[in-house]
Amino acid sequence: MLSHKIIGLDVGSKTVGVAVSDLMGWTAQGLDTLRINEEENELGIDRLTAIIKQEDADTVVIGLPKNMNNSIGFRGEASLKYKEALLEALPHLKVVMWDERLSTMAAERSLLEADVSRKKRSQVIDKMAAVFILQGYLDSL
Repeated sequence: MLSHKIIGLDVGSKTVGVAVSDLMGWTAQGLDTLRINEEENELGIDRLTAIIKQEDADTVVIGLPKNMNNSIGFRGEASLKYKEALLEALPHLKVVMWDERLSTMAAERSLLEADVSRKKRSQVIDKMAAVFILQGYLDSL
């Protein structure tokens, strides 16, 4: 059983989907979508730090998008930069990079199956992708 919750992140160029585990470490729930601006280096770290403290989380799982040949492309580099920025703010945090190649596609598919409208999908897709990332990690423990 976990003593602290775990936060999952799906880092995009405009938003960061945030999910949180239950205390048992069994399930992931969507929590929030942070608006960010990568170009201006506004990464929402302050807001995320507040969420991490509020949820009493000691581990953050960040989705690492890889290319199908396992190399790390532009978006993967952005996720690694995000990890560095987060560790600068919270040096004692445990940060795990999680291969998330299929999480956004899985989130999109489950929303389509649930017949969620395109507008609604765009509002929750990042949060859902964060849930898939975190759930994949939790299931591996």
